[in-house]
Amino acid sequence: MNDLILDACTLPEPLLRIIHSDKVMVRETGGVITMTPLDKDFDCTAEVFGMYNDGKLSVDEFLAQKHAEKELEF
Repeated sequence: MNDLILDACTLPEPLLRIIHSDKVMVRETGGVITMTPLDKDFDCTAEVFGMYNDGKLSVDEFLAQKHAEKELEF
């Protein structure tokens, strides 16, 4: 199951008339394709986490750890 974000202007005219959004999320699940209009302030990276991160480590904390590791190398 992969999600795909498209510009609505790439859709055929009949779909473009009923979708009143700039972006559309397209999802395929079990042979069924679902198109969902997205808000203008949609952030596609909002739920992206690191591979080993459970969401508790902020970017600033991660960078602080990396800087501390670099200082120990020198």
